[in-house]
Amino acid sequence: MKVRQSVPVVLTVAGSDSGGGAGIQADLKTFRAHGVFGTSAITCVTAQNPQRITVVQPIRASVVAAQMDCVFEAFPVAAAKTGILYDAAIIEVVADGFRRRKLHNLVVDPVMVATSGASLLKKDAITALRRRLFPLAAVVTPNYDEATMLYGREIRTLADLREAAEALSGRFGVPFLVKGGHLPIGNRVVDILHDGRVTHEFSVPVMRGIRAHGAGCTFSAAISANLALGYDLPTAVRHAKYFITRAFRSAVRVGNYRVLRV
Repeated sequence: MKVRQSVPVVLTVAGSDSGGGAGIQADLKTFRAHGVFGTSAITCVTAQNPQRITVVQPIRASVVAAQMDCVFEAFPVAAAKTGILYDAAIIEVVADGFRRRKLHNLVVDPVMVATSGASLLKKDAITALRRRLFPLAAVVTPNYDEATMLYGREIRTLADLREAAEALSGRFGVPFLVKGGHLPIGNRVVDILHDGRVTHEFSVPVMRGIRAHGAGCTFSAAISANLALGYDLPTAVRHAKYFITRAFRSAVRVGNYRVLRV
């Protein structure tokens, strides 16, 4: 039997979603769809479904660090992404783990508040996220609400979106992809990537009537998978945008919800 050539390894450091649509579950599905080998370090266990989150139970920081250590010990991790990190202690060990390994292809999804409104990041952890993790990122991928919080100004127009991406990239010294899913421009949704030098725009038609639960996790996971496959950042984002758009278009009904098909 011929042994297949080794595939790229991608690590997700994020929370578990009992509803299966976001978090670790969405990430691993996305990795598989891209033909990369997915590994994980779980930061939180949540009780949630597409409509609400009722419990968030963080994992001890030392256990998160141990999960990362075991993955890096066994596998040549080509890229990684972060999701829910919850508190400063977890952020510190995660940042230290990536810094020691000098991992370049790190996608930081700064998950702060769930679509349902539940807080997923303690207030005292925001400083740790900015100071410790952002500088290690190949790209940071805030959604509209997260970008507004980080930017400190209201974002109302496409020009505001562009300015926010450029300002955040300049402030933190790394590329920022500001997602405009909650700010439709006419009949289109526009995401803005500023890579430190050039601004790139990714635009798709608005798709209504589909639950967006897990879209941010899936998008950032797809970016990390494409980076692991060797694409440069703008190309990785473009491929990931195509992937998430297709997932929306082929959404399926599961129980009472239409969910992304990854």
